[in-house]
Amino acid sequence: MNGLGRLAVCLLAVCCFSGGVRGQVPGAPKNLSSASLEELMDIEVTSVSKKEQTLSKTGAAVFVIGQEDIRRSGASNVPDLLRMVPGVQVAQIASNQWAITIRGFNNLYSNKVLVLIDGRTVYVNSFAGVFWDQLDIAPENIERIEVIRGPGGTVWGANAVNGVINIITKSAADTKGGLVTASGGNRETDAVVAQYGGDAGSRGAYRVFGKYFNINKSTLQNGRPASDGWHGGGTGFRVDLGVSSRDTLSVQGEYRATNGGGETRAVLAGPPSSVALVNQPVDNDSGDILARWEHTFKDGSSTSLQFYDNTLSRYESGIHLTENSVDVEFEHHLAVGTRNDVVWGLGYRNIRGTEKPTESFAFSATPATRVDNLSSAFVQDEIRLGKSLSLTVGSKFEHNSYTGFEFEPSAQFVWQRTAKSSIWASASRAIRQPDRFDVGVNFPFGVVPVPGFGTGMVVISGSPTLHAEQLKDFEIGYRSQLSPRFSLDLTTFLSYYENLQTTEPGTPFVRLIGAAPLLVIPQYFGSKGNARNVGTEVSANWRITGAWKLAGGYSLLGMSTHAGADSGDTVFSNLPGDAPRHQVQVRSMVDLGKKFDWDASVKYVSALGGQNIPGYARVDSRLAWHVSRAWEFSVTGQNLTSDRHFEYRDVSGLFSSTAVTRTAFAKVTWKF
Repeated sequence: MNGLGRLAVCLLAVCCFSGGVRGQVPGAPKNLSSASLEELMDIEVTSVSKKEQTLSKTGAAVFVIGQEDIRRSGASNVPDLLRMVPGVQVAQIASNQWAITIRGFNNLYSNKVLVLIDGRTVYVNSFAGVFWDQLDIAPENIERIEVIRGPGGTVWGANAVNGVINIITKSAADTKGGLVTASGGNRETDAVVAQYGGDAGSRGAYRVFGKYFNINKSTLQNGRPASDGWHGGGTGFRVDLGVSSRDTLSVQGEYRATNGGGETRAVLAGPPSSVALVNQPVDNDSGDILARWEHTFKDGSSTSLQFYDNTLSRYESGIHLTENSVDVEFEHHLAVGTRNDVVWGLGYRNIRGTEKPTESFAFSATPATRVDNLSSAFVQDEIRLGKSLSLTVGSKFEHNSYTGFEFEPSAQFVWQRTAKSSIWASASRAIRQPDRFDVGVNFPFGVVPVPGFGTGMVVISGSPTLHAEQLKDFEIGYRSQLSPRFSLDLTTFLSYYENLQTTEPGTPFVRLIGAAPLLVIPQYFGSKGNARNVGTEVSANWRITGAWKLAGGYSLLGMSTHAGADSGDTVFSNLPGDAPRHQVQVRSMVDLGKKFDWDASVKYVSALGGQNIPGYARVDSRLAWHVSRAWEFSVTGQNLTSDRHFEYRDVSGLFSSTAVTRTAFAKVTWKF
């Protein structure tokens, strides 16, 4: 049976087994899963314009993962939660590695999606990507995840090219009391979360928490066990204070430490130089602290001042990476007259990073330590053109250490046809600035025999003359509550990319390694790539009965790439093969009487031709028993359609991909 055939069978099974349900759990809290569709249209989001807006009035493709979606998904990590978002590609590479992107260009360290936690950027400056294994947030502490598909550079700045993922955690006031969760299964052998919260004086609240997990090794393509098992934990706190009737202060911090492993192909410095498949430990220590002060004026305008400091130390793939980021942001939200709603702000970021090779690896970075600065300002104005029409225009202005001055303008037009439907259109420009590796890396990619000479080493090197990658994006969308039980959200986009990174050949030269000659075959990063994306994303909610809801999503992505006439890159044209053309998902959420709820999802991902990965269907299911208001017991199964499948394969051979296997685990939650 082919992938689409398996999908049809799975969809039929989900619908059949969802029949015969009874009433909703009495006294259940209001949430995104139990809300009426009209309430779903009025969900407030903050990631589009850095101010609260109802979903029906936003001029962007936004998907919100709410608290109840998170709980009923059974997911234990952020990557698995993101699988439910149309247009987001989530591919697990190994137990501790994921490739995650929006609208294509996926790889281990995807650099065109900006990821934030409570407004704090978590991408690593060295390569502008994300260490997803370090986003180890207890699902019980996530308020919601707002995902913008498409550019967000006007308010968030560089690297918010294809989208923004903003993880918003719960306030301390919402987590008073105690919480303990414990889970275990065939993959995640044990995981424990413990936290406690309470009042902080008469106008505040706090919580403290800790977490530990241990995850088993997965399986390589040849069937033998991989070396990617990992374990770790963390501890942290959050305090929210009402300093006065008009002032609030929030302070939070966390420390994380993980240890794992993985196989990587490394070039050893020699002499003689050689290539080896190395079981390289992955050790990570990181910590951050964030403080945010907000003040509301008598006229309703408001200001905020945010500060964060993040420190990272990581050993991986023969590299010891250390990085410290300090960021300060000021924002002001005010009304100007009766038609203009303005948000503007200033920001400054200082990043100090060091990359050094470990053991005998031949990797190097020039300079080994570098300090980068990023200064920014932005302004955005929502202009009321009429009772149901609005136009939002603005731009981000930045100065970075690599390409100097950059700007990222946008315009969004929203026509709210009725209280329950709207049509919007947008045009925007976004950039990805070069990173440390783009500019200063010297990465031995492989050793090859050279007839008549001996040994040749292919070395990829950075270039200080790179341009910022640029996107010009055009979108149109429609979202509506078509009936009291059915809602629809539709987006179509056309995106043009320029100055995309290519790998250009250089002139070979001879270097002596001791007394032995070595032919160096250089490859340099260039900015000679172009691409065009066109696609459609659809999400829908159908309230079949008071106790049964279906949610579905579909995305279609067409990519075309070409390098400039003066480019020597021979693999750039293969990029579309790393993105699925079709992704389909259906989720079923059912309340079974007073004590049980059952949830199931099926997702189909079409083939990745560039990686020789066939299309696959993934089915997850969760059954929960609400023993009492204090206790919940659940059993979750993931990847139920097959014992194993691959979601990503590195055709360059730099690292070993492992199979995603069938998984089952149980979880107990105690609230007191």
